[in-house]
Amino acid sequence: MKPASDLLMVDDNPADVALVCEALAANKHRSRLHSVGDGVEAMAFLNHRDKYANAIRPDLVILDLNLPKKDGLAVLTAMKAAPDLRQIPVVIFSTSLLRKDIVRSYDLGANCYVSKPGNLNDFFFAVKSMEEFWFGFVNLPPRGE
Repeated sequence: MKPASDLLMVDDNPADVALVCEALAANKHRSRLHSVGDGVEAMAFLNHRDKYANAIRPDLVILDLNLPKKDGLAVLTAMKAAPDLRQIPVVIFSTSLLRKDIVRSYDLGANCYVSKPGNLNDFFFAVKSMEEFWFGFVNLPPRGE
């Protein structure tokens, strides 16, 4: 059995975070969800700063684009520019369907772009599918390498 996986969800909508947590709890993979509400907090978590000094390195980041303080594209840019963070896969999970947001996300190194469904069942299915793909099929780099 694989060890538990750690996800960092960067989203300022507490309802979306709660739904993702609920979807993950009902799935077969033992995933732990950590969440922060803005881009500045995300970078503090990823860089082990301030109250996140003992934060674990996530195996996957689920990143919203529309965030306060530092938007998702700025977080993605910073992650992919940092040698110790660039290997962490980033899933953009956003309500935006704008072509420019999708293209820019991939240009900056996003591993995939998933639009947040408006329907609850579809939302759960999307989260469970992401988890199954990233933790059931993909070989991720070991932590700390």
